[in-house]
Amino acid sequence: MSDPLLRVERVSKSYGDEQVLREISFEMDRGDVTVLIGPSGSGKSTMLRCVNRLTEVDSGEIYLDGERVTGPDVDVNELRRQVGMVFQDFNLFAHLTARGNVMLGPRQVLGLSKEEARRRADEQLALVGLADQADSYPAELSGGQKQRVGIARALAMEPKLMLFDEPTSALDPELIGEVLEVMRDLVERGMTMLVVTHEMSFARSVASEIMFLDGGRIVERGPPEQLFERPEHDRTATFLRRITQLHS
Repeated sequence: MSDPLLRVERVSKSYGDEQVLREISFEMDRGDVTVLIGPSGSGKSTMLRCVNRLTEVDSGEIYLDGERVTGPDVDVNELRRQVGMVFQDFNLFAHLTARGNVMLGPRQVLGLSKEEARRRADEQLALVGLADQADSYPAELSGGQKQRVGIARALAMEPKLMLFDEPTSALDPELIGEVLEVMRDLVERGMTMLVVTHEMSFARSVASEIMFLDGGRIVERGPPEQLFERPEHDRTATFLRRITQLHS
């Protein structure tokens, strides 16, 4: 039995007097899609940021592929080569084309030649359906296209794990589907993904496991059919009922 790809052990995090994560523990095997759901402020995004050390944990440990990544001697840049992150607000460089944005990491971090980085960028842009927009600048792209460039940029680093922090929350409703379609394709290709989203139909269709967070704790976790059809906690049932009504 191989080690899980990601192991989170009793991770806690506070901002001042507010404790946003309370001894969170979970594991993910290769190919798993774990979806974090819960109300705003429940700690979902903070949990993602702790995994790639955009946010430092107060206590607890995180292991990626058997290696502890929460110690002071960890090469954070090396960690972020292995863990791709897609943000809700795109974070693209306005002065670079779509291809230029995707090439940046492979060139600067992986040290690829310009030709190799360009080839990899074009491959990833084709994968997310943007081969014809490689020379476009972010200002010339729709929100959905910008987010797909963001996904291509993360994939160009060939990560072991992809983190998605509410990747469709900044999009107009008609553009959400194109981003979710790319994410579904990644699921089909076996990418290990930790996803924060309010898109319940997407979560239900792709997740290996759903974790419902509230008040910095995992209130309930399990396969989608369990949480949606037979939630054990009233708090879970209430949240799912409300969010389903909101998005119906």
